[in-house]
Amino acid sequence: MMAEQHQSIVWQHADSDMAAGSAKVIRTLNDHGYEAYWVGGCVRDEYMGRKVSDMDITTSALPEMTSALFPRVVPTGIKHGTVTVIEKGQSFEVTTYRIEGGYEDHRRPTQVFFVSEVEEDLKRRDFTMNAMALGIDGIWVDPFGGRKDIDLRIIRCVGDARVRFREDALRMIRCIRFASVFGFSIAKDTWKGILADRETLSWIAMERIRSELDKMMSGPNPLRGLELIKQSGLYASMKVPFPFEKHDPKIIGAIPEVQSSDLDIRWALLIHGCGILVDEADKLLREWTFSNRRRETILGLLKFQERWFNDFRGIEPDSDRLLWINLVLELGTEIAEQWLCMQEAVQRAGQQINADVSVEQAYHWLNTMNVRSLKDLQVTGSELLQALERRGGPWMGKVLQLLLVKTAAGFLPNDKDNLIEEAKRVMNHEEE
Repeated sequence: MMAEQHQSIVWQHADSDMAAGSAKVIRTLNDHGYEAYWVGGCVRDEYMGRKVSDMDITTSALPEMTSALFPRVVPTGIKHGTVTVIEKGQSFEVTTYRIEGGYEDHRRPTQVFFVSEVEEDLKRRDFTMNAMALGIDGIWVDPFGGRKDIDLRIIRCVGDARVRFREDALRMIRCIRFASVFGFSIAKDTWKGILADRETLSWIAMERIRSELDKMMSGPNPLRGLELIKQSGLYASMKVPFPFEKHDPKIIGAIPEVQSSDLDIRWALLIHGCGILVDEADKLLREWTFSNRRRETILGLLKFQERWFNDFRGIEPDSDRLLWINLVLELGTEIAEQWLCMQEAVQRAGQQINADVSVEQAYHWLNTMNVRSLKDLQVTGSELLQALERRGGPWMGKVLQLLLVKTAAGFLPNDKDNLIEEAKRVMNHEEE
């Protein structure tokens, strides 16, 4: 086995408990005569000085041998050689060295063969930077020059790029995601492989693609990834094509102005920047497998955007404020605050929220709303029924909503007597 000896490793970018737990797993395997290494993303991220989020292990031990050595083992993917070992409260995927034979649907191996050499296992991996292993005593196994490519800031496939992409077409999106997040370039042969085999991306489930795009969109430079997706033509090869043909560079250029933690605001900017309206966006978000909660957030932002710029305000000096108040009451305070973050980003990219209204003015309107939902009113539906001596019906919801708007706008004090008197006045007016 080709390996090089370095000094004993001390993990600088991994949680200490996770590092200690994974080291114990590797030592246990070594003590029983098996090879074992940290492998893949954790090795790459440690070398790059990035936070290590999980630690996978590869070993010469067969799954049943690994399972016999540890008291807590979950057979998560035993058919493909993977078990999850629980050690020191941490979970570690331990996978037997393997090679894969034949792929179906450009994503799943039809056969898995266990092998005895770690280099054979590394040959099946996607990119050189992910095809490295590191032993407990600092032994590096890096047969494809992963560290060199990291130093050169290049994403390069292991072996023939077209073979790697035909095995799992999602690797093309992963390649672009890594280039975007790490700020790396893509090797020429790897890029040619993407262009040659991009049509195979249509075999991949949108859930897998969306997961990769989420990671790209929450990275430090999502615009680079979006541009690479556009240049490669991958956006048109997805099972549900990404509508990238028409887009507003200014709006999409505002995406990195939003904090990466506000991922759904970034998505809303992208969808809005591609000229997609709410109804079409709803359909796409469902097809792209966004959760109901995330879909509702993104649609809420798009609704706020459409309503703010398209609803008729009238010529009254207070019409902008009243529209704002109605939108906050309809779509909620959280959506309103996120929409303002979105507008601040667009503003920094060179556009204004509205010719007559600033973000600061809208924040002021929001902060001066002393009621924001029906539960904030100092009167209940049952109290109105009793005071008005009426039976319930559709009128109740309309009156409560009217009271809410007038109170939120500051036209009506939020106390029970005033609210009841206003309700009586409205109903008397309706009957005239």
